[in-house]
This record gives sequence, C-alpha cells and structure tokens, in this order.
Amino acid sequence: MSLSTIEEPVPAAGKVASPFAHPFWALGFRPFYLLAAVFAAVAVPVWVAQYFGYIGWQRVGLAWHMHEMVFGMAVAVIAGFLLTAVRAWTGLWTARGGQLAALAALWVAGRVGLLAAPPLLGALIDIAFLPLTAWLLFRVLRRAGNKRNQFLPLLLVLLTIANALYHAAMLGWIVLSPATPVQAAILIVVLIESVIGARVIPMFTRNGVPGSAPLVNPKRDKIALGLTLAAIVVWLLPLPPAAFAGFAVAAGCASLLRLAGWHPQRTLAVPLVWILHLSYAWIPVGFFLLALAELHMVTPSAAFHALAVGSMAGLIIGMMTRTTLGHTGRPLLAGAAETSMFWLIQLGAVARLFAALGPAGAREISLVGAALAWSLAFSLFVMVYGRFLWQARIDGKEG
Repeated sequence: MSLSTIEEPVPAAGKVASPFAHPFWALGFRPFYLLAAVFAAVAVPVWVAQYFGYIGWQRVGLAWHMHEMVFGMAVAVIAGFLLTAVRAWTGLWTARGGQLAALAALWVAGRVGLLAAPPLLGALIDIAFLPLTAWLLFRVLRRAGNKRNQFLPLLLVLLTIANALYHAAMLGWIVLSPATPVQAAILIVVLIESVIGARVIPMFTRNGVPGSAPLVNPKRDKIALGLTLAAIVVWLLPLPPAAFAGFAVAAGCASLLRLAGWHPQRTLAVPLVWILHLSYAWIPVGFFLLALAELHMVTPSAAFHALAVGSMAGLIIGMMTRTTLGHTGRPLLAGAAETSMFWLIQLGAVARLFAALGPAGAREISLVGAALAWSLAFSLFVMVYGRFLWQARIDGKEG
C-alpha cells in the first residue's frame, strides 16, 4: 500500500466529538509537518543573523543551530510521518485529537524551553518528546502484531540517547563535543531514510512514472543496509581513519548501486518522484565526503551538510508534499510551487556544500544563499500546504 495514499478504515458510528475534533488533529502528519516547516523557515535565518552579528542572543549559536535542525525540525517530520504510516500499516489509530495536540505541544515546549527556560529544564522537556513518541508508536505496532516495523521505535530511542548526550555535553556533565551526538543523529536519520527509501521510492516510481520498471533486489538491499549500519558503527568506534573510510566508501557505493536500479533517469518528468531519487543520491555523496573527511581531505561539515541538507531535507520536502496531497485526498500532481520547493532545497544543498568546500572568500555569500533557498522552500510549503493541513480531507474520509 502506498504511503502517500494511506487508506483508512471507516470508524465506528456514534463517535463522540472531542474538544480537539478539528481536522488539524486528525492524524500526525498535519500538525507536525506544519510546525516543522514554520520552524525550518524561521530558525535558519535567525541563526545566520546571529552568525553575522545582527542579533546577540547567545543561546542561538552554532550548537543550537545543529541541534534544532535535527532534534527540532527533522524529528518533528519523522514523528508526523511515522504516526501516519503506522496508522496505515496497522489499521489502528495512532495519536490523534487531544493526545496528538499534547504531543505537538510538548515539541513546541522543547523549542521554547531551549531558548527561554533554565538549561536543565529546557533539556528535560526537549528530551521527553522522542521516547514518548516511540512508546506511542510501539504500543500500536505491538497491538497489531506488526513485528516488521517494531525496529522504528528503537531508532527513535537511539535518537533519544544522542539527544541526551548532546544536552549532557552542553551542561558540562560529560567531556564531549556537542557536534558529535548531533552528527550521530544525522547518521541514524540516514539509516531511517535507507530503510524507508528502499520500500517507497521504487514503489512510487513504478506507480507514478509510466513505463518505469525499477529493480528491487532484496539481497542487494540487505547488503546496502548492512554496509550503511556498519559504517555508522565504525564511525562511533576509535578505529584508524582508513578503516572508517573503507566502510564509508563501501556504503556509498552500495547505496549508489541500489539507486541506479531504481532507474532515476526515467523520473525527470515527474517532480514528485525525481525529488526522492535526487535526495537519496546525496546519501552516497555524503558517505564519500565522510571518507575524505576522515582522511583530512575535506571538512566534516561538508559531509554532514550533504547528508542533512541534500538528503534529509530533500527527502523531507519530497515526502511532506507527497503524503500531504495523498492524505488530504488530493491528486498526486506537482505544480510550479512543488517544483520550486524541490529545486530551492537542492540549490541550498549545493550552496551549503560550496560554503564548506569552496574558497574562503565565497563562504559568507554561499551561507546566505543556502539559508535563503532553504527558508524560501519551507515558507512556500507553509503558504501552499498550510491550508491543506488545516482543512478536512476533500474526499470526506477521516485522517
């Protein structure tokens, strides 16, 4: 069943309306996609303004920027996607109504707390979101007997551990660079992308691109996933740089081979599909750059921004548009707005990579260009899709 058109059983008659019966609280993708997009559109320009000295808010520094792009924006989208997808996979309702509103409020409280609350209190509020989301998902998966997807809450637990380590480092409780747990979290998100991408990208290609026949090879997929996981584990271990570089190159090659089998060249006329292929292609690019970074040939920033902006944000904008269209009963068609969002994110990824790899004199203008492209992409999503997320499905179904 396509994740972009999750079919939902008709609920039992006689359901009592709740104070949160508005369509906005009907399914997880609605509040979390909108909140994440608004936050993404605002947070990056705020950080760039702080970077260039236009604002003096000490809490809006580099560490905050790194943390919030992963544990703020990306985590919100992951939560919204999984709450929606698990509903489809199990036929059981995930958090909705007041429960969903409370979960969204906790996420907002985490963002506010890191800026305004005492550091320890802000950290505790922020850390609470992921394990609660994991528990809500696991409970539904367990009730449905859906063992195939029970590893996903476990990945959210791993993200929780990374988040806790970040806060421990920021509070001075452990001797660790705050960048390390954020980078580990980016790699965990890449692992999630690798798993979900292998399921949905070939399917969306086959269904959305006439004449396409993407190749799905389970053995090759397992090898690619295994090498990706191995590279992540080796990155965490104190091994010689050449060891990780070898695993990173192998993981990148396996991901590239997997992508080639999905026939990305056939998707050029279908923006809702090519954005997924192009964004996935940043994963091997990121792993190749990680190998070079381990050998001190490029900066780690280049590699992690390739993964975070090119791959993570690209897949986020691609899946947010696709699933919003499908789950609100609209045709899976991309117009000028969607195509603009997709190209803006990719332009931002290239500009951010150039800021890390290009000449020093071009860094500042590249940073500004990357931030502008990023902010415009997510602002456009809010302007176009905000009303879709707020309104009821146009086909009359729940969700």
